[in-house]
Amino acid sequence: MHRRMFAFARACVFMALPFLASAAVAQDMIEPIDVVAHDSGDTAWMLTSSALVLLMTLPGLALFYGGLVRTKNILSVLMQCMIAAGLVGVLWVVVGFSIAFGGEGVFWGGLSNVMLNQFTPDTVEGTIPAYVFVMFQGMFAIITPALMLGAFAERMRFSAYLAFIGIWVLVVYAPLAHMVWGGGLISGWGALDFAGGLVVHMSSGFSALAAAIYLGPRRGFGSEAMPPHSLPLTMIGASLLWVGWFGFNAGSELAADGIAGLAFLTTQTATATAVLSWVIIEWLHRGKPTALGAATAAVAGLVAITPACAFVSPGGSILVGLGAAVFCYMAVVLLKPALGYDDSLDVFGVHGIGGAWGALATALFIAPFAATEAGWLGQVFIQMKSIVFTAVFAPVGTLIILVVLKAILGDLRVDDEAEGQGLDLTEHSETAYNS
Repeated sequence: MHRRMFAFARACVFMALPFLASAAVAQDMIEPIDVVAHDSGDTAWMLTSSALVLLMTLPGLALFYGGLVRTKNILSVLMQCMIAAGLVGVLWVVVGFSIAFGGEGVFWGGLSNVMLNQFTPDTVEGTIPAYVFVMFQGMFAIITPALMLGAFAERMRFSAYLAFIGIWVLVVYAPLAHMVWGGGLISGWGALDFAGGLVVHMSSGFSALAAAIYLGPRRGFGSEAMPPHSLPLTMIGASLLWVGWFGFNAGSELAADGIAGLAFLTTQTATATAVLSWVIIEWLHRGKPTALGAATAAVAGLVAITPACAFVSPGGSILVGLGAAVFCYMAVVLLKPALGYDDSLDVFGVHGIGGAWGALATALFIAPFAATEAGWLGQVFIQMKSIVFTAVFAPVGTLIILVVLKAILGDLRVDDEAEGQGLDLTEHSETAYNS
């Protein structure tokens, strides 16, 4: 019986051999399917970078701005920074990312990826999960409108601020991000903006100037002193911004590689140069170096190197930082008093001017390894064209939003009595210091 079963099994095997051989040959003839998997090192770096960029807003920018305003308004500034993270964080996932990166239009990406409906955990952007890319870019979207609040600090109604930044991030920021980073108009020109000189800093700086002028100066501006209430908070905030900026700039490579290392180094070098140069300039001009000047210089240097960090050499970054100190110092100390506008916390002088200088310096000091087909002079022209476009697009869009909001909501700023008492109490029913 056992012999018969064994013989039957052996016969079955021999009969199956031709079929097994054919299957093996067929398998060899099938082309292997390429499965694109994310790189764990790049993904870990981008998760870290995303957290660092959020650190720039909370608590970095919040403390930096909070220390610069008067005691009666610190909570309003902290609240405005936090609500930016809340409101923009939601809008970015719902529709903002789609407008910025969801298609191939000239001016905007469209609505094809609303609610990130095209993504799954397996979707990859380069070497990182698409969800991580969305998150990283979302942190940029959060800090950009928050930067603007420094220009009109201490006088805008909280409800008006909410409506303004919510619309602004969808109408100004997201389309500009698409035009520069999403394959749109400015990208087609060949403009270089590695981490946001145009998209983040020029857009916020020039929009902030337009908003400050439209809303008008603070009550008592020019006739009473309005010194920072806590420079220690400002210094802590500036320090956190400096640390977080490494994620902002080096993270924009979207990989842990040599370009990220270059961006890390140039960011540090330009910022250090700006601080040193500003302190020397202020010492010579005013007789004393100040902590406020050093903190402002650090942010100016960080802003200026942002678009250039991957395109200039370490030596070039020194020139970028030096220019940031010179031009931003002139804008803050000389230009603003001469023109008389009330940019409360010097957003235009630091981010608008610093971002424009950085965008131009990207071409002026471009390293040989980053040279483009346009050539040196051609790239300078492209950068200048992109600067002019951003300097018009952002503030014009801002003014249109503000005019429409005023028609719908009424006055966008608090009344004189509320401003005198402070926005902490009148807008939030709280005070920062009980004593």
